[in-house]
Amino acid sequence: MPTNGKIKLQGFNNLTKSLSFCIYDVCYANTAEQKAEYIEYIDEQYSADRLTEILSEACEIIGATVLNIARQDYEPQGASVTILVAEEPLKDSEKVDTTEKPGPLPDSVVAHLDKSHICVHTYPEAHPDHGICTFRADIEVSTCGIISPLKALNYLIHKLESDIVTMDYRVRGFTRDVQGVKHYIDHDINSIQNFISQDIRDQYQMVDVNVYQENIFHTKMLLNDFNLDTYLFGTTTEELTGLEVKEITERLYKEMNEIFYGRNIPDMN
Repeated sequence: MPTNGKIKLQGFNNLTKSLSFCIYDVCYANTAEQKAEYIEYIDEQYSADRLTEILSEACEIIGATVLNIARQDYEPQGASVTILVAEEPLKDSEKVDTTEKPGPLPDSVVAHLDKSHICVHTYPEAHPDHGICTFRADIEVSTCGIISPLKALNYLIHKLESDIVTMDYRVRGFTRDVQGVKHYIDHDINSIQNFISQDIRDQYQMVDVNVYQENIFHTKMLLNDFNLDTYLFGTTTEELTGLEVKEITERLYKEMNEIFYGRNIPDMN
């Protein structure tokens, strides 16, 4: 496969490119009042209306025309949004940038694509005894054509600030060039990290698990900085004893590391 320039195709580029990622928001809300404040925060940050605005902007970034939006809020918290989109015509004078580099940040627009859908589902969850609450948003951007959904990645990570992010990118199917040769991917990629802006990379530690021969790429991210006050609802560190600060910090660290490494960590006490 050529690494520079465009491949002349026989017809429509029908490669399917899917970007799926989970973002996790972790906090401590122990009492009924604190949990109520947390639920209020979740309802505001992850409402169906706000998610629709974010995903609609992502559609604009990747050049999609919105055909239909289905959205639903849930009680006590959580929401789902699915957007069906169609292609926009690509002008002859426009060139598509498929090089391996970070996509746009918020307030930027680029490129076009052919057919796609974008969806998000949210999943609230809480530990029954330890006051740990974890909120997950599951997002999928799937395109068919010459444009990669990775171009919307930076925008989505910036808008949906989170403690842990796990991402999967896969190119499926094949398309043919004018000589009839099959192409199973139409752009260079070594790591999802290369499509993430430097400011995000500075905030997170990142690990890759890639299967290059199958065009499967996986990256997970864990936030570097930890300020306990930003994880507390209905209280502050000044209102807690030193022992409580230590115990809550350990619980939050354990929760975040279990999610990041994908395994349960036994208590050392």
